[in-house]
Amino acid sequence: MIKIIAVLCSLSSPVSCHEQTVTTSDFAEVSMQSCLMGAPQLAAWMNEHPIERLAAWRCVIGQKEGRGA
Repeated sequence: MIKIIAVLCSLSSPVSCHEQTVTTSDFAEVSMQSCLMGAPQLAAWMNEHPIERLAAWRCVIGQKEGRGA
């Protein structure tokens, strides 16, 4: 399973960014190639989140892993 991890920034405070796993049924069958090219579903998902700006995204196989400090 391919997961898309989006880096979203607030439009009201552009330096305030966070990562979020993008999950909808539209992403159930996203291929790695489609994800790397900016899956069209990502644009539709962003339309549902108008108060944030997509700063970046990455494609991950399997579960999102925590990062150590």
